[in-house]
Amino acid sequence: MNKPSFLCIASYFKGNDFLRGMKSTGATVYLVTSKKHENKAWALDALDDIFYVQEDAENNWNMEDTAAGLAWLMRKKKIDRIVALDDFDVEKGAYLREHFRISGMGQTTARHFRDKLTMRIKARDAGIPVPSFSDLFHDADINHFTKTVAAPWIIKPRGQASATGMKKINTAEELWAHLETLGAERHHFLVEQFKPGDVYHVDALSEGGKVIFARASQYLATPFEVAHGGGIFRSAVVTFGSADDKKLQKLTADVMASFGMQYSASHTEFIKNRETGEFYFLETSCRVGGAHLAEMVECSSGLNLWFEWARLEAAVAAGEPYKMPRVRNDYAGILVSLTRQQWPDTSQFKDPEIAWRMIENEYHVGLIVQSTKRPRIIELLDNYAERVQRDYHASAPAPKKPNL
Repeated sequence: MNKPSFLCIASYFKGNDFLRGMKSTGATVYLVTSKKHENKAWALDALDDIFYVQEDAENNWNMEDTAAGLAWLMRKKKIDRIVALDDFDVEKGAYLREHFRISGMGQTTARHFRDKLTMRIKARDAGIPVPSFSDLFHDADINHFTKTVAAPWIIKPRGQASATGMKKINTAEELWAHLETLGAERHHFLVEQFKPGDVYHVDALSEGGKVIFARASQYLATPFEVAHGGGIFRSAVVTFGSADDKKLQKLTADVMASFGMQYSASHTEFIKNRETGEFYFLETSCRVGGAHLAEMVECSSGLNLWFEWARLEAAVAAGEPYKMPRVRNDYAGILVSLTRQQWPDTSQFKDPEIAWRMIENEYHVGLIVQSTKRPRIIELLDNYAERVQRDYHASAPAPKKPNL
C-alpha cells in the first residue's frame, strides 16, 4: 500500500516536529503557509514541497483562492489528508476538506474546537459543567442574563486562541457601554460569569474516539492574568493520581467524546471554583498547546506531542495501528516571561532540574524544570519567578481589540 500524502496548513511558524514526525512514517508531506513566513526555518528536509498564500490580513486567507490553488496542485499531486497545525488554521482545514471531500473533521465539528459559544452549548447539553453564559445576539436575553447571573462577568471573543480581547465587567451599565464599542462585531463575542479560580489544562492525544494519553497541569499564573496584568507565565503538572488529576482526566474524556473528537492532539482548559472546588469547562482545541507547553509535557512524559500527533495521523490514514511510546511520569513545570533584554543571559539559573532553556526567542526568558517530586517543581518555579521579576521581566499591554 502506498503511504498517504498530507497537506499541512500553518499560518504561523510552528509544527516542525510534526513535519519531521510525519516524514518519519514515509508519508509524502506538503506544507502551505503564509507568504510572510517564506524565510522562516521550516524543516525543509521533512517536506516534499512547500507552497505560500498571500494574506489579506493577519491570518486571513482568501479561501476561494486557496481552494483554487489547491485544485491546480491536486491535478498532479495526490492529497489524502489535510492537517491544521494551529487554532487559526482549523477552519481553513475544515473548509478544504469539505470542498475536496477529504476525510477528517468537517466544518460543523471544527466549530466545536474553535467557537467558544459552540463549545459552551455543546458541553452544557452533554452535562459537562460550564460557567453561566449568554450569546450577545438578542438584547432581551442579555438583560435576562444580567438580572439572573451575579456579576462580575467576562466578555470573550468566540474565535480567539488566547486571552486576547477578553474584558472583565462589573455592572450592567458597564456591559452595555462595552457592547456599544463592539458595534457590528458584537455577535463575535459572548458573556459569561466570572468566578475566581485556578485554571488547569489537559494536553492529550485521541485515537478511535478515545483519549489514549492525557497530562493534566495547573497554570500558576492564568493566561488572562498574564495577558492583562503583565504577569509571568507558569504552569506545572498536577499530582499524579490525585483527585484533581482523576477528575480532569474524566472531564477531558467527556469533552472529547461529546465534541466528536476521533483522532488528534488536543489542549483543553478547565477552571476550579475556589468556593466549591467544582471544575468547569472553559475551552478546547484540536492542536498541541502553545506557549511551549508541549516541551513541558515532553519533559514530564517523554512524549513529543507534535511528533506523536503526526505518527497518529499517518497511522489512521494508512489504516494501520498506532503504537504509542512508553510514557514516563515525572513532574515538570514551565516559566516564560517577556524581558527588558533582547537576548537575556540566564546563566544564573544553574539547578540540575533545568531540562529546557529558551534560546531562540528574543526579549523572552523561558525555563522548564523536571523532577520526580512536585514540591521541588513548585519551589523552583516560585524562586525563579521572584528572580525573573527582579532581573528580567517586562510587560506589554494586551491588544484591546482582537483580529476577528
